[in-house]
Amino acid sequence: MIALLADIHGNREALSACLLDLARRNIERHVFLGDLVGYGADPGWVVDRAIEYVAQGAIAVLGNHDAAAAGADIAMTETATAAIEWTRGEINATQRQFLESLPLSITDGGRLYVHASADEPAQWHYVVSPRRAHRSFDATPAQQTFCGHVHRPALYYLSRSSKVSEFTPSAGVGVPLLHGRRWLAVLGSVGQPRDGNPAACYGLLDETQNTLTYVRVPYDVASAAQKIQAAGLPPVLAERLEHGS
Repeated sequence: MIALLADIHGNREALSACLLDLARRNIERHVFLGDLVGYGADPGWVVDRAIEYVAQGAIAVLGNHDAAAAGADIAMTETATAAIEWTRGEINATQRQFLESLPLSITDGGRLYVHASADEPAQWHYVVSPRRAHRSFDATPAQQTFCGHVHRPALYYLSRSSKVSEFTPSAGVGVPLLHGRRWLAVLGSVGQPRDGNPAACYGLLDETQNTLTYVRVPYDVASAAQKIQAAGLPPVLAERLEHGS
């Protein structure tokens, strides 16, 4: 079983709830799909957890907020930029170096892990349409691609006739990743969901059954929001948590 966690965004409460939920499952590997930091009030704590898991064999890839926090010049909204400037002052040298060391993508076991799109991963394209998904399919021979960045769960598959179809998965329902198709899964966000559901979201890939399940985990949203406000971060970041938007 592989745990897929994307867009944690410095949300300690959300990540803690997900890791606690995962502890009761037979997880063989954790995969962090980028954006460990940005927006949330506990970037250092989240990066430290990722460092610990990677030391034990986990996979982690670079997100745009990770790159920006480490010093890269990346175009962002005014709100995101304010959060990144604050984050830079909160992480230490070891945490910054870890973020700098993360690769844009990793291929493992015939699967591609990337934060944004598989094509031009450093351009941080959002996979939000079959057309954009098709570009990712064209960029890799991988049977399965897993990404984040969008903050809303979605699944795309490429048929033998090269047609891309999209559907929104239901939480808790395993989706068979049929071998006759190629798959691109956009994981929801652990730390800042934007699909109208404030519960944290992560993915479970069952390698034996070849199924993917999106899991929603309620967490202490109020505490995470209060920390954001207390840190002096833009108030909208706390409001988003409460509404999942």
